[in-house]
Amino acid sequence: MSAAELPTLYPALPDDALLVPPAPPADRSFADALAGAFGDTAAALERADGAERAFAGGRGGLQEMVLERAQADVTLAIAGATASRVAQALSTILGMQI
Repeated sequence: MSAAELPTLYPALPDDALLVPPAPPADRSFADALAGAFGDTAAALERADGAERAFAGGRGGLQEMVLERAQADVTLAIAGATASRVAQALSTILGMQI
């Protein structure tokens, strides 16, 4: 089988697809964005837990479990860094003399 005959796992994206981030909604507050990000983190952790349970029960594959866990770990690391930065910014603001 030649390389041209192999199925593609990922569809082709336009050249500028990775360069232009999606625009956030104009009416969304910072608190809503932060709550949404932490909600996404919780959902990633739940998917990873479900994949681990499925693998332990013989219904899921090892690759799916490892992928879900890795995605959840990255999401959790980003959420932790965000929470740390927000706490640091709040501490700086509260320490300002007015």
